[in-house]
Amino acid sequence: MKVCIFGAGAIGGHVAARYARGGAEVSVVARGAYLEAIRDKGLTIEAPDATFTERVRASADPAELGPQDAVIVTVKAPALPAVAAGIAPLLGPETPVVFAMNGIPWFYFDFHGGALDGHRLARLDPEGALRRAIGPRRAIAGVVYSACTVVEPGRIAVEHNRNRMVYGEPDNTISARCETIAEPLRKGGFRVDVTERMRDAIWEKLFLNLASGPLAVLAQSAPAGYASEPGVADAIRRIVAEGASIAHALGCRPAVDVEPQIERARTMTHKPSILQDLELGRPMEVDGIFAATLDLARLAGVQTPTLDLLIALLKTRARGAGLYP
Repeated sequence: MKVCIFGAGAIGGHVAARYARGGAEVSVVARGAYLEAIRDKGLTIEAPDATFTERVRASADPAELGPQDAVIVTVKAPALPAVAAGIAPLLGPETPVVFAMNGIPWFYFDFHGGALDGHRLARLDPEGALRRAIGPRRAIAGVVYSACTVVEPGRIAVEHNRNRMVYGEPDNTISARCETIAEPLRKGGFRVDVTERMRDAIWEKLFLNLASGPLAVLAQSAPAGYASEPGVADAIRRIVAEGASIAHALGCRPAVDVEPQIERARTMTHKPSILQDLELGRPMEVDGIFAATLDLARLAGVQTPTLDLLIALLKTRARGAGLYP
């Protein structure tokens, strides 16, 4: 199976190496120092279960890689316009495209059913470039859990063995293509689930992002540095409750278990990716995760006072750093 990973940062590099370890023919779209390192040395993963290196094909030009059996997009939301502009050479007539990203996918309401079926989220695809280049019928949603960090280009440290990917179709079916895409990653050492309730899975991961990203940026600390404060724990409870209210209003029934989430946060030394972006001077992933959540709240008629405040402060901090328009 030919799999191309579009984006070779921490998550993309880890997923690419695991696919290669599971027997897939892997290529990656990468640039700059990442591209050179992968070409020279391959991808090295330092994880609790194993340290290993996989050689994969790498290019900045998708045309050099050619049509794939599947493409997995692991960039952050600010890079999606570049994906739309460059992905065409990777797509055969039936090539599915998995968006394994945090936040709300641009095709969230495609095949949703009900009054909002087909509603377009202009913030996430403002000019319709993704819809034209890829289209919702190719799109598969992916939710990834993997605490990992780029130690240096091409070398990725993985914090624990609880690496998990969830794949699901927007039309809530269990498809053969999801199962086919999942199998090499399972063989490479990930737990991979294929679900018929993909939007529930999106919200379950989103609860974690909503309750960690803004607080981590404002405290400029990993969760272990602030989550033991009683006031912060109360804020996390309100954040998750507001998120669950949005999900329920949109017809989803995600699992909500906030107290274990707070307990895990108190020991979590891994910095959320949006805090890493702030500290490294990279564009911050505000819209796809946070502002889009408030867009859905307004669509659903749900009040979110805690999220409104925290996301406004997050935007202010990101703008002050020159990392959000």
